[in-house]
Amino acid sequence: MTTPVSILAEIPEELHQSLKNYLETHPNWDQDRVFAAALSLFLLQNSNEHSQSASQNYRACAKVYLETLFQQS
Repeated sequence: MTTPVSILAEIPEELHQSLKNYLETHPNWDQDRVFAAALSLFLLQNSNEHSQSASQNYRACAKVYLETLFQQS
C-alpha cells in the first residue's frame, strides 16, 4: 500500500520558472510526475547504505523513478 505524502516547499524563482516552462512544453508531464521523478532520482544518487533495508528502499526508488519516466498519459 502506498501512502501519499504532501510536500509544501519554497523553491527559487528561477527553478519555478524552469518548471513552468517545462510543463508548458511537455503536456504529458505534470508537477507531481516531475517531483516524483526528481525526488526518486535524488534518493537513488545519494543512497550510500548497504543494509538489506537500504537495498529494499533503493529498489523501491528505482521502481518509482522508472515508472514515472515511462508512464503513459
